[in-house]
Amino acid sequence: MRIIFIGITLFALFFGAGNLIFPVSIGQLSGDHFGLASLGFVVTGVVFPLLGVMAMGFSGEKDFLKIAQRCGVIFGLVFATTLYLTIGPLFAMPRTGSISYEIAIKPFVDQDNNSLYLALFTFLFYGICCLLSLNPHKFIDIVGKILTPLKISFILILILAALIAPMGHELPAVTQNYQDYPFFTGFTYGYLTMDTLASLIFGIIVVQSVISYGLKDKKKIMFACFKASLIAGAILAFLYVSLVYMGATSVEKLGILDNGGAILAKVSTYYFGVWGNLILGLMVTIACMTTNIGLTHACANYLLSLYPKLSYRQYAIIFSIVSGLFANVGLSALISFSVPVLSIIYPVTIVLIFLTFAHRLFDGNKLVYIGALYLTLLTSILFEIAAVVKSHSQLSDLHWLSATIECLDNLFANYLPLYTEGIGWLIPAIVGGLLGYIGAKLMPQKCCTSN
Repeated sequence: MRIIFIGITLFALFFGAGNLIFPVSIGQLSGDHFGLASLGFVVTGVVFPLLGVMAMGFSGEKDFLKIAQRCGVIFGLVFATTLYLTIGPLFAMPRTGSISYEIAIKPFVDQDNNSLYLALFTFLFYGICCLLSLNPHKFIDIVGKILTPLKISFILILILAALIAPMGHELPAVTQNYQDYPFFTGFTYGYLTMDTLASLIFGIIVVQSVISYGLKDKKKIMFACFKASLIAGAILAFLYVSLVYMGATSVEKLGILDNGGAILAKVSTYYFGVWGNLILGLMVTIACMTTNIGLTHACANYLLSLYPKLSYRQYAIIFSIVSGLFANVGLSALISFSVPVLSIIYPVTIVLIFLTFAHRLFDGNKLVYIGALYLTLLTSILFEIAAVVKSHSQLSDLHWLSATIECLDNLFANYLPLYTEGIGWLIPAIVGGLLGYIGAKLMPQKCCTSN
């Protein structure tokens, strides 16, 4: 029974409002390929986050920074800080306000004054979140215990309605990427959930919860984490696949919309009218506030440990202001801005998780971490530079840059496996790790062993 409770708690930690909007977007874009696309999304949105939770328990470390610093103190500091800022004030926190506005407010206001209403809403939203984040625990406990069951109940009712009486039966023509590589496109789209990044922070919470029930043996702790992860993963996978199907069947009535927030709002209105949309909007807004407050608390405490000259209160205020400003660019723009950053740090995070499990197999040699992680980082950066240049006509006008990128792009496409599928970093990661292992065997053990 305790494991079931931990599994449900883990599910609640992962399943925020952001996890509602991306599956329905995949559904609209993937059409009759929604099955493979949803499977790819489940890998990055369910499997890897749960592996991240288990990796934290397996590592024996008390915080993520220690694991990241197995590749070196500077790398660990920069990467951990980047991860915290990404799931904090740069992307995840602004997204909570943008999603809340998209679902709860935008459907009911004059679109000619959309920017003004968004500014007013984000001022109130982040002002309230900032005040509550100064003493977050009571609010999160109360709202989490009451709102999470209500939110999930309403989403389940919405999903059942979509399964029993689909909005349409003719699935749309798919976009080119989903036509050619539906699994891998869904896989990379799953980066947007940011759950694998967050799992390295949530993992400590889960392990501590398991230990609090009296388990001390490491194998028993890991098995308990595994069972809890299976429970959370099964619920997440069911909801994701169902939401993808909902998105796919909505195109006939709604057309293809800009983002998942707009899709979810219109689907809710279609099945339950204005009142359904109001209820969903209210629950999503309060859930987003809870998420925002939790992220503010985690990120502020992390930076406080690095730079204690600023107080927790000052960090909370700074994060709220920055998040509010970024939220005003709108949900669609915010998602677009986050894609290049997530496409760079997500592969590094995935590789770090697998290295954590394999740590003992290579005796914790630092060179293995360095080889695998730096080569993954380098290739991810190159891939994203190529993608950005190709997608922005202004940059393409710089002929020397365009020619260089085109040459690199052709080189990668012809000689690097899985590059066109979007995970070209996989082979460099493996090669880098092997080179690091060979180098470690040729060097003194003291020089290349991490903690």
